[in-house]
Amino acid sequence: MSEACGYNPLRWDCAAQGCFNLKRRPKIELFAECFPGRINFGDVDGIVEIGGNALLMEWKSEARELPAGQRLLYQRLSRSGPVAVMIVVGNAETMLVDGTSIFDRGLRYPPHGYEPADLACIKRRLAAWSEWAERHPAIGLPR
Repeated sequence: MSEACGYNPLRWDCAAQGCFNLKRRPKIELFAECFPGRINFGDVDGIVEIGGNALLMEWKSEARELPAGQRLLYQRLSRSGPVAVMIVVGNAETMLVDGTSIFDRGLRYPPHGYEPADLACIKRRLAAWSEWAERHPAIGLPR
């Protein structure tokens, strides 16, 4: 894969530079007091935008049900604008994928849990979304 096709590897050497999470990831828990209740920032595992349409990727290591706050965020975010969310369950180190779930227009597919998937399935769905997003630019964007 070349940089020309969007290849964007993490340019961090943990052995030489230390733990990425400790050295470069912001300590978002320090902002918890800024929001009501148990609300706080979450991290984004991946996000892409094409023609004003956004696709957010959330990676989970286990096929557990989403926390209520995260589920509500994805439902509301996908209902409020041209945003979809793909949940991928798998091993981030080996990229072995077990399942997936999608939030689109406020609905989750499947409604509960995850459907079986592998990396090839995820890549097909990402490519299909990309093709759709190119054909359906968000309204009001300059061309």
